[in-house]
Amino acid sequence: MGIITVSMPAGVRGAALAAALCLAQGAGAQLRGPSHPGEPASPSSSASHVLTVAETPPALNAAEWLRRMHSASRTRSYVGTFVVSAATGNLSSARIWHVAKGGVLMERIEVLSGAPRSTFRRNDHIMTFLPEAKVVKSEKRENLDIFPNLPGSPDSGVSDYYEVGLLGKGRVAGFDADVVQLSPHDGMRFGYRIWSERRSGLVIALQTVDGDGRVIEQSAFSELQLDAPIKMAALSQMMGNTAGYRIEKSELERTTAVAEGWSLKTTVPGFKPVSVYRRALDGDANPERTMQWTFTDGLASVSLFIEPYDASRQSKEASLALGATHTLTRRLVDRNGDWWLTAVGEVPAQTLESFAQNLARVR
Repeated sequence: MGIITVSMPAGVRGAALAAALCLAQGAGAQLRGPSHPGEPASPSSSASHVLTVAETPPALNAAEWLRRMHSASRTRSYVGTFVVSAATGNLSSARIWHVAKGGVLMERIEVLSGAPRSTFRRNDHIMTFLPEAKVVKSEKRENLDIFPNLPGSPDSGVSDYYEVGLLGKGRVAGFDADVVQLSPHDGMRFGYRIWSERRSGLVIALQTVDGDGRVIEQSAFSELQLDAPIKMAALSQMMGNTAGYRIEKSELERTTAVAEGWSLKTTVPGFKPVSVYRRALDGDANPERTMQWTFTDGLASVSLFIEPYDASRQSKEASLALGATHTLTRRLVDRNGDWWLTAVGEVPAQTLESFAQNLARVR
């Protein structure tokens, strides 16, 4: 669920965090796994201990823990430096300003190294400033991910595919946290260790764990100010200052998979469709636009991008892995046409393969 560099269509990851973190490189807090059974994983810079009875929070299932985390992201304001690292050595970081007031969410995210990039979000409106190219990419999206990239509003179905357990207490960026582990019931999804700030529920650190218990990606605030006095008006003014920039609008048109002529022969266990869009850049005269079909199990997400095959643009088929993010590209040929699939998700490679194998053209 962290953000790392990967060649993929725009809009795959949580919009604001993806734009901010994908090119950044920096340094920050490192996390470690349990040194022995029963010890909670925690930032290496601080000690952890097993919860005492008096400290133990109320028992919650997976969906209830995630709702608490979502609520914190929707209601609390904060400023912090967020760092993501993968087992492969990829490291990225960004500065985040997040304010929630009167039902309005605003964010400003700045990469800390690499190509300069600033991303602003006001509810469903995303604007990404690329100062070197003097371009602003503008996009409106529904059902935007809320930090830390937990898509949608998790429902009780999450508990059918993950088992939740309290590992203990940790400390990240000076804040006490409950360390929660979400263990998958099958090999179609990864496991997670989450540091949830004790008072607010805000996620302040997270590890993604594979089927062998290895940490493949980890993320944490290296510095955090909760309830920071952020002025929404100032962020709005900065977001609207596009003088000297060329604005590129990405238009999303809501549709259905059936209307676009696609279906799944068999559903992938736990993953439910949440949206289907057709996408095109402003002024693009090509009527065959990319279809984006997104699925989630309430925690992990998968996006299928389907477009007409073009030998001059599409490269050879491949399967890539960077941290927790896997990408699969494949040519799909049937009697009705020639198509190119790009499947992306924070899931094991076999999950993307299952989606690809079950994808079918219905007209």
